Amino acid sequence: MADPAQDTCRAAGVDEVGRGALFGPVVAAAVILSDASACELISLGVRDSKQLSPTRRQVLAVAIQQLAVDCKIGLASVQEIDRLNILQASLLAMKRAILQLDPAPSLCLIDGNQRVPDLPMSQQTIVKGDQQNCAIAAASILAKVWRDTLITRLASRYPGYDLAANKGYGSLKHRQALATLGPSPQHRLSFRPCQIAALHPEQLSPLPRSSS
Repeated sequence: MADPAQDTCRAAGVDEVGRGALFGPVVAAAVILSDASACELISLGVRDSKQLSPTRRQVLAVAIQQLAVDCKIGLASVQEIDRLNILQASLLAMKRAILQLDPAPSLCLIDGNQRVPDLPMSQQTIVKGDQQNCAIAAASILAKVWRDTLITRLASRYPGYDLAANKGYGSLKHRQALATLGPSPQHRLSFRPCQIAALHPEQLSPLPRSSS
């Protein structure tokens, strides 16, 4: 980690991934960068995670963790997504990431147009912030790498949905598997494709159970 003393305003960039997926938690990251570490990460190619290959994201995630003043991950579970709705669960994941930061930021730069409820510090929303701010871009990379790693690990526990390839999003193979296997315990039942699959239990095959 970089020296916190190098960071004067302690602004944290915050972003989430997995909002549109059918499977797994929504994951957020919060990142504090010094001016020097932001310049170095920009020179290394940090930008919106959607513009990077998986291999490049992995490399940059390591650099972000090494150079950041601090960075943390927060998530909201499938059960919280179904109970709260995906927007509120995404904001909850962001809040959990932010509140773990040490030192606490004085300002949070939130990707998108939705404010995080009940934060104890100032915040500013930035539409397409991952394309405009290095700390937000770094957060998008960390959250994406962390979530992709989790879903790849869960793919062996819940085979048949092609999760290693689709990372929980609604690809054709994933939707076809839902139609034949039904939803697993890690599918979001508040999402329509999972709801439809759950309405036809006669189609279900035995599913491996989560140990968590």
